[in-house]
Amino acid sequence: VQLQASGGGLVQAGGSLRLSCAASRRTFSRYAMGWFRQTPGKEREFVAGITYDGGSTSYADSVKGRFIISRENAKNTGYLGMNSLKPEDTAVYYCALGPYRDPNYWGQETQVTVSS
Repeated sequence: VQLQASGGGLVQAGGSLRLSCAASRRTFSRYAMGWFRQTPGKEREFVAGITYDGGSTSYADSVKGRFIISRENAKNTGYLGMNSLKPEDTAVYYCALGPYRDPNYWGQETQVTVSS
């Protein structure tokens, strides 16, 4: 399965962005989906996850109440809505399919930069 992440960009603090993750196959609907991020010199960290059917979501404490993960299995696409963005949200973001601790598939990166 190939994953194409998009929607990153430059935004001012307090602004919003929505990331998308498009999968190449219908098997997308069989997998949990997660969003992760990484900054230089740090390990990649979990941001948000959603079960294969969208029935349950999980969030890192740092983004709870600001980010919303969702998916549309009919479109083989997942999303990460990011609101009230902070400079510390600046990172390269990745989507992935499979268990949050060890995903089966990783998507391409998309850069999010939040200016103060």
